[in-house]
Amino acid sequence: MKPNELRELTQEELDHKELELREELFNLSVQHATGQLENSARIRHVKKDIARILTLRRARSGSQEVEHA
Repeated sequence: MKPNELRELTQEELDHKELELREELFNLSVQHATGQLENSARIRHVKKDIARILTLRRARSGSQEVEHA
C-alpha cells in the first residue's frame, strides 16, 4: 500500500487496516514455517505496510500534541 493511500484514511480505517495486516502477517508466518509459502517477499511488504501505518499514527498524534500545547 502506498503512503499517499494511507494518509487519506481516517484513524478508524488505519486501525482496521493494521489489524488486517497483522493477521495476514501471522498467516504468512505460519505458511512459511510449514513450507507452504510461495511468495516469501510478501512478508517483507506486509511488515513495511504495518510500519508505515505506525509511523503515520505517530506523526498524527505528534501534530495533535503540538496543537494542544
